[in-house]
Amino acid sequence: MLRLYKFLKPYTLMVIGVLVFVACQSIGDLYLPTLMSDIINDGVMQGDTNKIFHIGGIMLLVALGGVICSVLASFLSAISSMGLGEILRNKIFKRAESFSLYEFDKLGTATLITRTTNDITQIQTVTVMIMRLMISAPIMCIGGIILAIRKDGTLTWVLGVSIPALAIVVGFIASKMIPLFKKVQIKVDKINLVLREKLTGIRVIRAFNTVDKEAKRFNEANVDLTENYIKVNRIMAFMMPSIMLIMNFTTLAILWFGGIRISKGSMDLGALSAFTQYAMQIMMSMLMLAMMFIMVPRAQAAAVRINEVLDTVPEIKDADKTKDNYEGKGYVEFKNVTFSYHGAEEPALRNISFAARPGETTAIIGSTGSGKSTLINLIPRFYDIQSGSILVDGVDIKEISQEDLRNKIGFVPQKAVLFSGTIAENIRFGNDGASDEEVRHAAEVAQAADFIATMDGGYEHEIAQGGTNVSGGQKQRLSIARALVRKPEIYIFDDSFSALDFKTDAQLRAALKSETQDSTVIIVAQRVGTVMEADRIIVLDEGSVVGMGTHKELLEKCDVYREIVSSQLSEEEIA
Repeated sequence: MLRLYKFLKPYTLMVIGVLVFVACQSIGDLYLPTLMSDIINDGVMQGDTNKIFHIGGIMLLVALGGVICSVLASFLSAISSMGLGEILRNKIFKRAESFSLYEFDKLGTATLITRTTNDITQIQTVTVMIMRLMISAPIMCIGGIILAIRKDGTLTWVLGVSIPALAIVVGFIASKMIPLFKKVQIKVDKINLVLREKLTGIRVIRAFNTVDKEAKRFNEANVDLTENYIKVNRIMAFMMPSIMLIMNFTTLAILWFGGIRISKGSMDLGALSAFTQYAMQIMMSMLMLAMMFIMVPRAQAAAVRINEVLDTVPEIKDADKTKDNYEGKGYVEFKNVTFSYHGAEEPALRNISFAARPGETTAIIGSTGSGKSTLINLIPRFYDIQSGSILVDGVDIKEISQEDLRNKIGFVPQKAVLFSGTIAENIRFGNDGASDEEVRHAAEVAQAADFIATMDGGYEHEIAQGGTNVSGGQKQRLSIARALVRKPEIYIFDDSFSALDFKTDAQLRAALKSETQDSTVIIVAQRVGTVMEADRIIVLDEGSVVGMGTHKELLEKCDVYREIVSSQLSEEEIA
């Protein structure tokens, strides 16, 4: 956890200010019992009113100074801890942005959200406590013991009994709570995962009437988390009475034995008053340390989880020296590419070789699970291949920076994704600098202009989170418009016409021809009608290329393609 505090460097002066103000406040608190002793001995016992007012005035000034120091320390510690949280959230977000799809699959979305919110909140809370208590508690404890010994060394044996007893109680409680806090963070992950699945999959859940089943899943996760919190609170409930019991017995013992010493003339009343307050300060500092012992383990568990994200090295990263002086305009070539998912026994793709040229349309077709989407996900380096090479404009994509590579690509994923905001903002996601005219033109080519015109506000119509207020076909067309406004050198359409009717599909492909005539177009499709007119059709079967050519050529020489065509078209349409 200490490693996390290197992120506090921008707030070094504030942290130093907190420590200074807390130290001043603690010293002032230690000085007050001595002043109280002087009032009793030199003022009250002697009947000297002037002395009482004089020392009382000093006490008021010390107390006022303590209040000012406390307020300033609280203010600066709050700024520092909030700043730390901001830095950590930015660090986690930036690191997550650099993750490949493998890292996202490995960590999981739910736990990344928990670590960015709940875990960082734990760190912030403990940061404030540590900055306030790491100086205050030791000063109060050590200073209190020294001053108590100076007042009456004989009576300090009471503290010699109570402090170890308090330490034993705190140690026992901490040993029980540390494992529970670690479990709590895991349980929070679990409940976030179940809740996220329930909210994002609400349509499927209702469609299959599994609302009760999902409610049971959530209830199990919720009860599990609640039971862990109850265990923690039971221990906390045991802690406070135990500590207060020790503190009250300590006070009682001091007053009892102090009274005996006063009666014998070995101690005066002012010294007993001061000694009692020092004892309470020592015990309170021990209580503060106990709170730190309780909070720090939970923050430690959170810090480990945060460090796990920050220490995760992305599988895909730019080369030390990237090339940016290559020539070409979207020429894509696969050379003997083999790719396997982590943990898979068999490669998803084997010895894939083909070329996709500017001005041509390359289509990829095959049965479900043949590796079509996997293949095109390799072009923008969402995954890295195990062997072979993928070239863009004659340069291996591993030698091109990811930013430059993806700037060349207009990608339309299989599952259309829209973001909360207006339709125009969603289309401009492909090109922030696109003019209104370019946005409208992209929508027209994508066959989206007609349904946009029917919506309230037109291009300023608000899209709900996840695009839930538009249909699947409308999502796909807006996603295509987003890629078109980018004007890339390489277009990749991953089954992006599946939600369109045949008429709209044909109109869209006709409009795309003129728009993409100078670019490389790669289309993944299930429908033969979508790929028939492609310049090159690649047929995949179980991760291997089993055919390549035009529609007519493949009908003659590729059995797999012929089977796909015959399953979708009649004999008259094939002829």
